[in-house]
Amino acid sequence: MSNSSSSSSSGISFLGLLAIVFITLKLTGAIHWPWLWVVSPLWIPITLILLALVGYLLVMVVMTVLRKTK
Repeated sequence: MSNSSSSSSSGISFLGLLAIVFITLKLTGAIHWPWLWVVSPLWIPITLILLALVGYLLVMVVMTVLRKTK
């Protein structure tokens, strides 16, 4: 008998929950932040991933250039 188990989580993340809380507070008038900051839990992680990717690509280009000059 095979005992394979597969688990998957389809719940909401902390940042998703935080975004919902911020949006709710904005719509009810409890906070008066600009919308840019209200939805920041959604765009800040994406921005950090893109910055890390650009940094990685920059390092790879510099390493390739330095390797060709030797």
